[in-house]
Amino acid sequence: MIKTFLENDIEILISTMNQDSLDFLVAMFPFIHFSNFSILIINQTQNEKILTSSYSKVRVINSFEKGLAKSRNLALDNAIGKILVIADDDIVYQGGFTAKVMNAYNKFPQAAVINFSVINSNRDLIKKYPSGSKVNLNIFDILNVSSIEMTLNKAIVDASNIRFDERFGLGGTFEMGEEAVFLSDLKAIHQQLIFDSQIIVMHESQTSSEKKNITNKYYIQGALFSRIFKNKYIFWIFIKLFFDLKQKKIRLKNIKTALKSAKRGHEKFDMTKYGNK
Repeated sequence: MIKTFLENDIEILISTMNQDSLDFLVAMFPFIHFSNFSILIINQTQNEKILTSSYSKVRVINSFEKGLAKSRNLALDNAIGKILVIADDDIVYQGGFTAKVMNAYNKFPQAAVINFSVINSNRDLIKKYPSGSKVNLNIFDILNVSSIEMTLNKAIVDASNIRFDERFGLGGTFEMGEEAVFLSDLKAIHQQLIFDSQIIVMHESQTSSEKKNITNKYYIQGALFSRIFKNKYIFWIFIKLFFDLKQKKIRLKNIKTALKSAKRGHEKFDMTKYGNK
């Protein structure tokens, strides 16, 4: 196999807030010093908390904007790596992860995105993943993706002119779903989205979606499904309700509340849709 990509082509894009020291990177890369990796940190902060780096491979942009999707987009716009790894500041990379990422892109050089598996601190998978690697992700896969699973082919994503919708994600109007919107936009223009079952990272805490109550979750889903599915959003809300009932994440008595919340989210999204699409 001809190697299109090398490990040095990988850049890790970390979104963080209010940092004034690089010490948080030590826990993220416990097996080797972080300065061995090409890293771009987007530090959303205030004037009194400025982050700097004396390491040539660790770049920092201090931003005075808020919002996770804005942070991701600033990272994409300033990235220099050929393969980009999406990261938060509370994850722990596993030894050999860059080789896994490189090998996956050498196997699928036309992939826009390759997602990997994540484990928790007990070394259990954080969710039920497909049993093996998957060449074309479907909409159910896309709706279940966490950003820390994602890696991107910069040239293909840039050529596609796709960025994160800044209305979605922490700090946005709708505090989840930026990954699903980003991936669905790529899928809509027939870019290849891959899942590789190899584990690259550990994440200990709950995802932001798991912390949301039914009202907030369905409010966001109403907006998210309006963004992705347009007039078919209500059909997908009912699919979501079916799965949540089946998995006992919701009770029958909560359905009315969920539907009302989804409608409010849909209406709020309609008010914002003349902004960032």
